[in-house]
Amino acid sequence: MKPFQNKSTVKIAGFGGQGVVLASIILGRAALVDGKYATQTASYGSESRGGECKSEVVISSDKIDYPLVDKVQTLVVMSQPALSKYVDDLLPGGTLLVDPDMVKEMPDKDGINIIKVPATKMAENLGRRIVANMVMLGALQEHMKIVSKDALLQAAKENVPPRTVDLNVKAIEEGIRLVRQ
Repeated sequence: MKPFQNKSTVKIAGFGGQGVVLASIILGRAALVDGKYATQTASYGSESRGGECKSEVVISSDKIDYPLVDKVQTLVVMSQPALSKYVDDLLPGGTLLVDPDMVKEMPDKDGINIIKVPATKMAENLGRRIVANMVMLGALQEHMKIVSKDALLQAAKENVPPRTVDLNVKAIEEGIRLVRQ
């Protein structure tokens, strides 16, 4: 995939409890660490866990005039309902990162690049299913290069509970490794 070019738009979607909003906060913070501009927005259902959840991040080397996006270059989905609801938000030629353990029916859409990232399975192998979001972030970083690995790791360390830093760093590194394979 081409490295970061001026502006990138990312939507991360799943259900509450998967760390969708935290992943977007870390991605936006990583962009700032890299010296870029970033905005992050989120919306979720009234349920704290299990309800619909999505977050968008705009990263740019220039100031961002408008933080909201209708269409995105990259869509990260961690549930079947999220894929069904947001796949049409992906621009032609865009990239879809999808967890095949959480999404059984892949989209029948021409002109998109689909990257399967077994984030949930990898997170379970690490001992905590909750870090699937970090596995996805590592995969996103390695494939899209919109933030540097060092910035992503720094942002994760700043935004996760201190007792979970090592696990979250390991999850990001596993996501990077999955894409490199």
